[in-house]
Amino acid sequence: MLMPETWRPEHKLFPHQVGFTCPPFDYDAAPSDFLRMSPASVGVHGWMLHVPDYAHGLDQRKQNFGMMDDFVHCMSRNGVDVCGQVGSNWVHASGLGVEGIRQHCEDLSDKYGTRFHMAGYAMVEALRAMNVEKVALNAAYHWPAWWQGTVGFLKEAGFDVLWAGNFHDQGWFNSQEEVNSWRWVFEGDLARKSFEYVAEQAPNADVYLINGMCNFRTGPDGLPQRPLHLAAELETVLGKPVIGHDIALYWRIFKSLGLAPQTPQGQLLESLHS
Repeated sequence: MLMPETWRPEHKLFPHQVGFTCPPFDYDAAPSDFLRMSPASVGVHGWMLHVPDYAHGLDQRKQNFGMMDDFVHCMSRNGVDVCGQVGSNWVHASGLGVEGIRQHCEDLSDKYGTRFHMAGYAMVEALRAMNVEKVALNAAYHWPAWWQGTVGFLKEAGFDVLWAGNFHDQGWFNSQEEVNSWRWVFEGDLARKSFEYVAEQAPNADVYLINGMCNFRTGPDGLPQRPLHLAAELETVLGKPVIGHDIALYWRIFKSLGLAPQTPQGQLLESLHS
């Protein structure tokens, strides 16, 4: 006797089911962050990529790009409505270009009947939806090959990148090696300081961006928090929208679900209420 291959609404644990994947060796905050701001109708599941010799190389992302297919296939067979790929570098590491990534997301979505969104391309979609032209990038912990790839992807998508640089470029650390030693979890005050620095370099930017999935110890008892938690406060300080790749990905997933956050958020996510 075989189980049915298609999921009727009455079979699903939650009316709206979301799946996230993340790079190897990353315990990812996306499932927790997304679930905590979602309506009760939403359920979330995570799936870690498994590459035993993974060393966070861009070449390894390209070599393992096909795992996105495995991820979406697995999630679709389990009744997931929307899949989100966490990690901003995968889009430019693929070598597919902006249009190639758009087509890749469409093709996987059509192949498995489950919407698939990548964080790096979700940023492009969000900026286009906001009619943005000029941006500045807080490249956070990303080393040069990473953030320069993001800049190239944004420029290819038609945006004017007025300034970009990471925490070392901004002068907060003496070397990239010192930045790396923090393993993308930084002291809380660096969030505001780094964004104020970027704003000083690019006062004419329409939006201030932050690369990747950086964490700052801004939560209760120093709990690490991603830009999602900080956007509204930073927007008040800077007077401009603040968007991270985490925020853009969640925005795109909510749009596919036809839902909006249940808790107050920054400008991009709040736009879903209109």
